[in-house]
Amino acid sequence: MALTAEAAATRAGELRRTHESERAELDVLRRYWTGKQRLPAVIPSDAPREVREMARISRVNVIDIVVNSLTQALFVDGLRARDPQSGDDVTPPVWSAWLANRMNKHQAGLHRATVAYGTGYLVITPGDPYPVMRPRSPRQVTAMYGEDPDWAEIALEKLPVPGRWRLYDNTVVYGLVERGGRLDAVSADEHGFDRPPVVRYRDAEDLDADDDAEPELLSGGLSAQCRVVVGQVAPLMPMQDQLDLTSFSLKGAEWYSAFRQRWAIGWTPEDRDAKMRSAASQFWTFDAMPDEMRLGEFSQTELSGYLASRESTSKFVATLSQTPVHELIGELVNLSAEALAAAEAGRDRKVDERKTGMGESHEQSFQVVGALMGVPVPDDAEVVWRDTSAAAFAAVVDGLGKLAQMLGVPAQELWDRIPGVTQQDIRRFKAAAAQGDALANLTSLLDRQATGPDDGDPDDPGGAGGADG
Repeated sequence: MALTAEAAATRAGELRRTHESERAELDVLRRYWTGKQRLPAVIPSDAPREVREMARISRVNVIDIVVNSLTQALFVDGLRARDPQSGDDVTPPVWSAWLANRMNKHQAGLHRATVAYGTGYLVITPGDPYPVMRPRSPRQVTAMYGEDPDWAEIALEKLPVPGRWRLYDNTVVYGLVERGGRLDAVSADEHGFDRPPVVRYRDAEDLDADDDAEPELLSGGLSAQCRVVVGQVAPLMPMQDQLDLTSFSLKGAEWYSAFRQRWAIGWTPEDRDAKMRSAASQFWTFDAMPDEMRLGEFSQTELSGYLASRESTSKFVATLSQTPVHELIGELVNLSAEALAAAEAGRDRKVDERKTGMGESHEQSFQVVGALMGVPVPDDAEVVWRDTSAAAFAAVVDGLGKLAQMLGVPAQELWDRIPGVTQQDIRRFKAAAAQGDALANLTSLLDRQATGPDDGDPDDPGGAGGADG
């Protein structure tokens, strides 16, 4: 049953307050993710300009490397299901909606937001000729969940247009406009699904997330809660602060004491020009009071300790995030393909876990798309992920060849395991193979007709040994 305009505005106002409270925390994560976190030290207002500038450039962002390392290994290349009649793998019709919405490109943003914040959303609304699929971050969508952790009870979306919002319930999407600090419902349209068409993606499954979330009692007696999962950014914020502070100390040492500094007692330059000449001079002479003057120098500061500390912290970041060390510190010298694969084994296991969880969310999204398109989506439909592992191409192909030759696995069943091969490539492979088989059969038939039947075949009616011979 659709809500009245007043009830929809009330629900939207309640969700908006939750959205604003979450947005404050998510904005902090966003700043750390993009390298715009707070300065590594409290800089007094009367500090020299170079000190503030050194603090600004000391924010060496490694969190973005961790997020990108995961995101760049998460690419969906296709959707497949088993044809119940032929038993072959087929592509369901809903895959055309994915392509029409350019999700091959937009999926990276969805995966990146999910990995960084811990949660991402895909909003699906009716469209012509295909439903509209829009990836959204938790800074733009607030969804409340009840007993069913997979489907939201109600959701609020902030649109890119300032002052525009949308509220989704089980049957209707409400258009909202901000007027004087209040959200007013201006439209109500059925979205064609029996639940809010908002699918949640999570970086990792956390069974205690429900206990950590505070339940909220919305108007109408609806008790729900917003389940937020910790992503990759929040656990690394303390390590990022340590890196920034070490880099700031390093820059300060480089600026003020990384070189030998000379001092003179008993002499003061007359003006700034004299001071600059004395600083640049390699040989000093004084014709006044030479016995009352003393010259000396301070030794330079050793910087190796700062560099070692920063490298050690980077290695801790790599360990905590299961990111290959060479991606953080840039040390990659003469590594074989096997050694590189071993170095990235931890990251690959982490990627596989996210492929499993996000793959289920993608399949849930295709169920919504299928309902809006009016086409069934098989329960066994599953997304096909691109292989981005560091295994050597020749080694993989050699292993697949041995599976086919030694174990008798049909070669066509192994095509999707070739690195870099997409579902479109596999369809072309199968079409070419089918065409090749047809051409071979035609060639064999023409050869038989050209040479004539075998004379000694008693079963061939045209042969010498047949009934007509």
